Amino acid sequence: MPELPDVEVYVEKVAELLAGKTLTRIAILNPFVLRSVRPPPAGFAGRRLCATRRIGKRVVLEFEGDLFAVLHLMIAGRLRWLAVGKKPPGRIALAAFEFENGTLVLTEAGSKRRASLHLVHGTQALAAFDPGGVELQEVTVEQFAQRLTHENHTLKRALTDPHSFAGIGNAYSDEILFRAKLSPLSLTQNLAPEEIARLFAACREVLDEWTVRLREQAGAGLPENVTAFRLEMAVHGKYGQPCPVCGSPIQRIVYAENETNYCARCQTGGRLLADRSLSRLLHASWPKSIDELG
Repeated sequence: MPELPDVEVYVEKVAELLAGKTLTRIAILNPFVLRSVRPPPAGFAGRRLCATRRIGKRVVLEFEGDLFAVLHLMIAGRLRWLAVGKKPPGRIALAAFEFENGTLVLTEAGSKRRASLHLVHGTQALAAFDPGGVELQEVTVEQFAQRLTHENHTLKRALTDPHSFAGIGNAYSDEILFRAKLSPLSLTQNLAPEEIARLFAACREVLDEWTVRLREQAGAGLPENVTAFRLEMAVHGKYGQPCPVCGSPIQRIVYAENETNYCARCQTGGRLLADRSLSRLLHASWPKSIDELG
């Protein structure tokens, strides 16, 4: 799923391409993507794009007349830019925003159709899409600590909770926790003040660094090859590969459709965290430390 750095760059690049441009029409190419009908798509025709913004992991397009298009890319949703006259790409195209200078297309690979488009009127209606997570660049370490510890959850769960922190998902939470040298299963209320400060710094550093990197990679156009698995990442998606700091093999915890990646030597004092499926299968044979893997 595109997270804060990816969505931030989408927002910036859409603004560079389309700010002040007039929308000709919104073409709904798959009826399942449109989750609201008031105002209808036709009500946006002839409106200028005034601004773009991000709400958590959502892309918001603001048009004249206090009209907003709210796009949630979910896992496989992406934005593409087409020159005037180019047709949207086959079955993966869900909606097309046709402007005087080209077309912004919402696409989604696969068949699950999780990406969504809401069309709303007024800032009050727009506010309903904000789950309340704070922006890491807008809070102090004290505010961060208060938000982090108001309930006692694992760090992985706390960082990825959109009601607590904006824009962090599975991939960047792994990278943040590795940078902070903290276990994904540590409980928030058990952290020492210096660990909270280290985590806060890691959040800001990782998100900033990746936003800059993705902005540079995108160049003048919209980002391409948006993915949660990147070669430059330290641990996410790197199961079995050597840790860039200590060389130990990266470990994982698998659950549902996601997995958490971490370095046992750098983050958990060498202790292997129990994988729900494998540890149940192996029982007493489950290795307890990175050294037992041999």
